[in-house]
Amino acid sequence: MSVKHPVIAVTGASGAGTTVVQQAFKEIFHRQGINAGFVQGDGFLRYNDKDSEKRISQSLADGRYVSCYGPELNDFSRLESCFSGYADKGHESLRCKVSEENRHLYDEPVGEFTEWQPIESDTDCLFYEGMHGGVVAQTWTRRKNVETAYVENDRRADRDKGVNVAQYVDLLIGVVPAINLEWIQRIHHDQHAKQQQPEQITTNILEQLQDYIHFIVPQFSVSDINFQRMPIIDTSNPFDASMVPAEHESIVIVSFKEPAKHDLVNYVNRIEGAVLSRRSSLTIPGGQMQHALDVICAPLIEALIQRKA
Repeated sequence: MSVKHPVIAVTGASGAGTTVVQQAFKEIFHRQGINAGFVQGDGFLRYNDKDSEKRISQSLADGRYVSCYGPELNDFSRLESCFSGYADKGHESLRCKVSEENRHLYDEPVGEFTEWQPIESDTDCLFYEGMHGGVVAQTWTRRKNVETAYVENDRRADRDKGVNVAQYVDLLIGVVPAINLEWIQRIHHDQHAKQQQPEQITTNILEQLQDYIHFIVPQFSVSDINFQRMPIIDTSNPFDASMVPAEHESIVIVSFKEPAKHDLVNYVNRIEGAVLSRRSSLTIPGGQMQHALDVICAPLIEALIQRKA
């Protein structure tokens, strides 16, 4: 944690809705006059698209599975160094991966990286959006099942080895859809964006599931707030769904790690359709997620910035 240089992270697998959350935070930053430095998780991938595909293919040929979720393709140490460096000094070096969405901003081709560049020196906070903002890997190898039976939920606990990116995050938001909904979104994305057949996508999901369990799921036990989207229509077979459920066909479960620090009754009164489902969670209509982010997170961000004064 850092009083002078706070770090805010939104973490979740690709397609989980982290980009929607990022937009909500951008609006909060703009309204509060906060100059945030933005970090994209893709910038900490080890390889460009072409080299990543080669390494995945070679691993499969060797009988091993690697994925976009694990340390073979992600530089967890560099991400941890980025967070710790910013928390300590207020500046760090960043790079971006060029995609179809941002290609108009860079000279490099899609799938490549920009050069590492120093972040602005006068930022008020660092904002990360990606898959590993709360990653805690006690070793460089995948945990055994017996070691994952219990997940330590104190992200600032002392650890002797591995990485602990989460310990430097002052506000950690988890964004995670129900697993069937995540698979539906993944299938539709890969069919349209990558022109892959459903059979190939299914194989990819199965091959990546182990890394998803080891490196993505545990983050939601150390996050401060989780937003979990749940469909309210039949998604029993995600591999046979014709469409991704719309916002009005979903609800969102908002859970709080430390509910005593939040006025949940106030949130219920301010968010249309919200109900208190547990002492530590709310249920809200899917279309109210962005408004809920504003109601819940804007005061938290303001408090982080005011600590700097």
